[in-house]
Amino acid sequence: MRVFTKELRFSTRGEIDLVNITGEVERAVEESRIENGQVLVFVPGATGAVVTIEHEPGLLEDFKMALKELVPAGKGYLHGGIYDNAHSHLRATILGASECFPVVDGRLVRGTWQQVFFVELDVRPRHRRVVVQVIGE
Repeated sequence: MRVFTKELRFSTRGEIDLVNITGEVERAVEESRIENGQVLVFVPGATGAVVTIEHEPGLLEDFKMALKELVPAGKGYLHGGIYDNAHSHLRATILGASECFPVVDGRLVRGTWQQVFFVELDVRPRHRRVVVQVIGE
């Protein structure tokens, strides 16, 4: 079994910025030269998430609206701090810090409309990194 790890680095614009990282994840799988296995896409951080969703503008706006309704800002949360971002942490916890995909015949397996997105949930722009780790043979 082999393991290949690559870090993606990029900047975000702040709260609920959606960054399509599908191409970068697919390139990491290709670079790994692993034919069959799994790829983990993971964000080290408490206010970011990795999700799959169709890259369609209306749906992306619906996603943002749903997150805001599900966990609204300014509800008197107990988490303090200078950024008043308790809702950011809660949203990240609900969405999750990682996704795992099969790798078959050297390619990332995903649905036709299924894209891989990083979701910035913090209240300010950030410099982010996402770890892509391919494991297999």
